[in-house]
Amino acid sequence: QVQLAESGGGLVQAGGSLRLSCEASGRTHDNPFMAWFRQAPGNDRDFVAGITWAGHWTYYAQPVKGRFTISREFTKKTWYLEMDSLKPEDTAVYFCAMGGPQLRTRGDYYLKSEYDYWGQGTQVTVSS
Repeated sequence: QVQLAESGGGLVQAGGSLRLSCEASGRTHDNPFMAWFRQAPGNDRDFVAGITWAGHWTYYAQPVKGRFTISREFTKKTWYLEMDSLKPEDTAVYFCAMGGPQLRTRGDYYLKSEYDYWGQGTQVTVSS
């Protein structure tokens, strides 16, 4: 059984930075696609960023382009979300997710319904 464990959330002032981590355990897909989503109170769970297993392809939602960076560690099933220049509107619960490699080839990596495994979520709060 696959489990995803996030860490790194917290409270930060606007303009600050945070780094989220997600580690997968168990038998995962071959060449999985790994992503981050976020959900603010009263809102849907939205795609933030995604990366392929080999790290050759990365994708970002428009609101975070140029401020957030997704990366992965090749020695283990861990990926990160480096968040810079944080804004109050970035406040949300952040979830890591993992799906199959077809998410990139089909182009539907932004759909939460296409992911097989989810972390429990970590709160990020940005104060103004």
